[in-house]
Amino acid sequence: MVKNRKIVSLLQEYLSIFPAVGLLGPRQVGKTTLVKPLDFEKESLYLDLEKASDRAKLMDPELFLKTHAEKTVILDEIQLMPELFSELRSLIDERRVPGRYIILGSASPDLIRKSADSLAGRIGYLELTPFFLDEVEQDEDEKLWIRGGFPLSFLAKSERESQLWRQNFIKTYLERDLAQIGLSTDPRLVERFWRMLAHAQGGIWNGESFARALGVTRPTVNRYLEYLEGSFMIRVLRPFHQNIKKRLVKSPKVYIRDTGLLHSLIGIDSMVQLQNRIEIGSSWEGFVIEQIIASKGEEYGYFFYRTHQGAECDLLLVKNGEVQRAIEIKNTLSPKLTKGLRISMEDTGAREGFVICRIEGQFPISENVLAIGLKEFLSE
Repeated sequence: MVKNRKIVSLLQEYLSIFPAVGLLGPRQVGKTTLVKPLDFEKESLYLDLEKASDRAKLMDPELFLKTHAEKTVILDEIQLMPELFSELRSLIDERRVPGRYIILGSASPDLIRKSADSLAGRIGYLELTPFFLDEVEQDEDEKLWIRGGFPLSFLAKSERESQLWRQNFIKTYLERDLAQIGLSTDPRLVERFWRMLAHAQGGIWNGESFARALGVTRPTVNRYLEYLEGSFMIRVLRPFHQNIKKRLVKSPKVYIRDTGLLHSLIGIDSMVQLQNRIEIGSSWEGFVIEQIIASKGEEYGYFFYRTHQGAECDLLLVKNGEVQRAIEIKNTLSPKLTKGLRISMEDTGAREGFVICRIEGQFPISENVLAIGLKEFLSE
């Protein structure tokens, strides 16, 4: 079972403020399912820009949209008709009232740039993530970890059905979706790249190594990375280096955002298999990071910390330039304070330290450092 999506109240607030609201997220994450049943203050009109019949209605977008000026118009898969942004800008400027347009998009690296140029000051953006822990039942955290949070994977009737959905999602994304968002290249190369990223989950990005392994140039693999990040498939976690005098690692770390897709990409079908694979630690690390970011949202900036001397912290939560929390993530039931976390806290001036591990509850392991379960951290 799944509880109500946490983003609904924020979406309704945005609709009461902005003339246009952009709800972005990966394919099949549930954007349309979330928006269509909402109770709007006025009548709504839904257009799916993947359908030729709906695109035909917008051959003269100004005329069509003015005809429906009193409605909330929902434009789904907006990246297929980015030229609409300039029309929306003109219509909003003529009649600036909140909740006129809802833009749904699977995003591309230039989607935000195009819309930001056209609708700056007129649109508020929200990201719809796959399900996260606050949105599922209390006994389903392990299921969420192994299957991931895409609705049709998480809610599948069996593990086999979930596996098949994820395998077909990966195939469709590579063969169709990437081209639709602007990356025209050999899908087999991108698949190899994606699987390599999965096997290197949480590793420091080295574009030169990936380029050599794939037999392509470094700008090419950087472009692949950009498109995978822009379509919400991967998380590029930046290093923290503000006011630090030590020699630091300055390349980002890369994670497959959804652990269900991660497990399919590296050939893991069940929790039993995951428990016998060396990748379990990096899988848990990526899962925890995504749960924290999905839950805390824009409250913090998110970084990692690593020095060339070996001090490392998996996640820093930063607000107003100050490190509020330093987090180490361990797949263990017996957490300990590591030297790396202690040094990282001293270097960054972190106010609190946490070791998030596979326990329930919390207990202190040092001054200002708690060992804590993921659920407790999210609700704390």
